[in-house]
Amino acid sequence: ADGDLLFNVNSDIRFNPRAAEQTEWQNEDHHEEFLPTGETSIDSYPNWLKFHIGINRYELYSRHNPAIEALLQDLVSQKITSVAMKSGGTQLKLIMTFQNYGQALFKPMKQTREQETPPDFFYFSDYERHNAEIAAFHLDRQVEWICIERKGEILILDFRRVPPVAGRLVNMTREIRDVTRDKKLWRTFFISPANNICFYGECSYYCSTEHALCGKPDQIEGSLAAFLPDLSLAKRKTWRNPWRRSYHKRKKAEWEVDPDYCEEVKQTPPYDSGTRILDIMDMTVFDFLMGNMDRHHYETFEKFGNETFIIHLDNGRGFGKYSHDELSILVPLNQCCRIRKSTYLRLQLLAKEEYKLSLLMKESLLKDKIAPILYQPHLEAMDRRLRIVLKAVSDCIEKDGYDNVVENDFNADVNTVATER
Repeated sequence: ADGDLLFNVNSDIRFNPRAAEQTEWQNEDHHEEFLPTGETSIDSYPNWLKFHIGINRYELYSRHNPAIEALLQDLVSQKITSVAMKSGGTQLKLIMTFQNYGQALFKPMKQTREQETPPDFFYFSDYERHNAEIAAFHLDRQVEWICIERKGEILILDFRRVPPVAGRLVNMTREIRDVTRDKKLWRTFFISPANNICFYGECSYYCSTEHALCGKPDQIEGSLAAFLPDLSLAKRKTWRNPWRRSYHKRKKAEWEVDPDYCEEVKQTPPYDSGTRILDIMDMTVFDFLMGNMDRHHYETFEKFGNETFIIHLDNGRGFGKYSHDELSILVPLNQCCRIRKSTYLRLQLLAKEEYKLSLLMKESLLKDKIAPILYQPHLEAMDRRLRIVLKAVSDCIEKDGYDNVVENDFNADVNTVATER
């Protein structure tokens, strides 16, 4: 139905290449961007636009959308025509515009694959990792080719709530310094004593000569995340995560001291009806598997109201520690004792030896141009955390009963995950 699509291709604004003149991240500026009318074949649209017009109430992209693989290829191969710093945020990020007028957010490499977050770092001062962004995209859409058939139902086994992300090796001279009009960025370039090209940009954390990003001699790795549609075309609502951390060195959040906190949340809109509490549980599992403690807000598309999915944006603080499982990330699941049946079955499948999460992730990540993306101990940590999640659900079922914990989100009439609950 048209109401389930973010854009009506036949009636929305027509596509115009001037869209590429945007210089800001999609949630900050309101430059015009243009969508197609029915006058042109959709086949002729650039892949970033095909991605945008495929967004609907239930997912960012459909399971077999060929534009996604093509878009991932564009992210690593399209000529970069301009670069600007993203304003706001604690760490340096760059907005890159391509020859086909698409845009992506570039997060440069700050840590090697083997490095762990130092034990004395607070979660809010941790580095944002480019490889975490890539791995999060693969985890979010993982095992897209697997399905289980049971009583005629086909259980779909992926979320598709992270915008496409790919790793790319960028030439800092040709593809950043020489194409930026951002004088503040340009002024921070220098040549290090080792004769490498370096820059540091402007941001709240880690933007100084001491924390400069240096190439070898001028090549740097990074992640490129495809932009969502501009806010002037598709408004998004930002929600405070009920299980947000205090972001304070000494204070605790309410959920950390009140074991009945979920009961309070469940009486508050939008968590008192619909599927939002189940979406939070999906996000909780997703973050726990990655070790991501930095989920302070989340976003949804305004057009779809409260009956829509949570966009899993900004995952750079995942995969920081493989030797530690941060159990506090799992508190929402432990307190609420609710989970979708589709998610539960998927997790059970990924715990089986033949569909082992770490092996599937490793295989999926090999497709990225800057593979290997994750250090082996991070992959093994995901298997360990998966067992912890399943034990938490099992404990909930034992305490409250299966039907009170596992929400049946399958519609037997249409051989798919139910889209209306």
